[in-house]
Amino acid sequence: MPRRRQPRAPWTLQRRLVLTVVALLALVSITIGAVSVVILRASLIDRLDVQLASAVERSGAVLGIGDNDGDRFGDIPGNTFFGTPTADSILGGPAQPPGLLALVYDGSSITTGYTDDQSGAIEQLSSDQVQLLADQVNQSAAVTVNLGGELGEYRVQVQTSRTGIVYLVGLPLSGVAATAAQLALIITLVSLAGLVVVAIIAAWVVRLALRPLQRVTATATRVAQLPLDRGEVSLDDRVPTGDTDPRTEVGRVGAALNRMLDHVDLALEARQASERKVRQFVADASHELRTPLASIRGYSELTRRSGQQLPPDAIHALGRIESESVRMTGLVEDLLLLARLDEGRELERQPVDLTMLLVDAVSDAHAAGPDHVWNLELPDEPIEAIGDEPRLRQVVTNLLANARVHTDAGSEVVVALTAVGDRAVITVTDNGPGIPESLADTLFERFARGDSSRFRGTGSTGLGLAIVAAVVAAHHGEVTVDSEPGHTRFRVELPIATDQV
Repeated sequence: MPRRRQPRAPWTLQRRLVLTVVALLALVSITIGAVSVVILRASLIDRLDVQLASAVERSGAVLGIGDNDGDRFGDIPGNTFFGTPTADSILGGPAQPPGLLALVYDGSSITTGYTDDQSGAIEQLSSDQVQLLADQVNQSAAVTVNLGGELGEYRVQVQTSRTGIVYLVGLPLSGVAATAAQLALIITLVSLAGLVVVAIIAAWVVRLALRPLQRVTATATRVAQLPLDRGEVSLDDRVPTGDTDPRTEVGRVGAALNRMLDHVDLALEARQASERKVRQFVADASHELRTPLASIRGYSELTRRSGQQLPPDAIHALGRIESESVRMTGLVEDLLLLARLDEGRELERQPVDLTMLLVDAVSDAHAAGPDHVWNLELPDEPIEAIGDEPRLRQVVTNLLANARVHTDAGSEVVVALTAVGDRAVITVTDNGPGIPESLADTLFERFARGDSSRFRGTGSTGLGLAIVAAVVAAHHGEVTVDSEPGHTRFRVELPIATDQV
């Protein structure tokens, strides 16, 4: 199976802004550079055309054949050529620029040549180059011809005399190309240097401009890390006043975040007040119910044991009243304990021998559930934790009762104690039917029950595991569960006494 590629991380706002600025500057630099090079090249070609026109006139004077308008140079002393006109005559004429190229056609033969820039010698053109020049004899204006090889591009112009002699004169474009290339190189180097400088400055400016947004993000991050799901929450963190100016975009975000935090703070205060009232009501009701429940239980026992002959129905009713009062008394005690833990009542902080605690708890569980198989796994050395012994004993008792009540007869329950680092780990494992997935998220909530075999009607109040979670949390520990059909394990972690660490 091919490995799935991880999605590429998105670009940050700072990177996008800096790259956008650099890209725009690069586009402007490329545009300006290209336009500058094109304008310079056109200007240089115009100047070269002027030089070319002058070279054409001088060539006509050297040949002594003038131009189409007459012998303009025929009356200049020393400029009249006698003999057969050739390209060498033009190239050897006075004041001709270096690199000059010439082609002369007198009606019967073609002579060509060019002046070498380095040595000044007259060199001959190849047949392909002559053909390229001959193709331009019908052009009336200066044109560009690429002769290839060492010559490259030439700017050429054709002239025809009254006697029918055609001569072509050309000047090299190498100087124009070199000047344009030099300008392009200078613009490129300057643009690159400018882009680097602008990128550095833009990164600094953008980072400076985004600092208020970073402070807003930091505030939101700190608030997101607060435990807002339970307990009293003090939501005092706000975006600084300087970052809430509505005239700026970041200021509007900061102001909106502060308004949202104000609303959340009010909602949390209202929730906390409501929870406080509920807890207080549960605590008061539980406390007040203890006395009447004790009275009901006492009177039912007294009446049943009075020795008087009572009808069977009355005896059965009194027995039911007594058993239900016992069950309600346990429920009230559990609710009162949870209410006190919710209020943050301090527990006792004394060394507790977890080894002996587990021995006693398993012994009691064996007596209460003799139809189960109870196994105890203890370390060689005793392990102590700092806490409230009655409450920790209640944690273990509830876990064992949960395993006994919600598994079938003959099931095996293994209770183990180990030390992992600075934590004491208690595990209660059974091979029962397991916990339904639908209850996994609400297992430690109050009155959590289900209809599966593990949560059948067994007289459970639904508060045992809630008390386990509350007591363990009050001891700065953690309780977790791992369950599947045939294997359920509750794991309780508690801090080990300091002198054992």
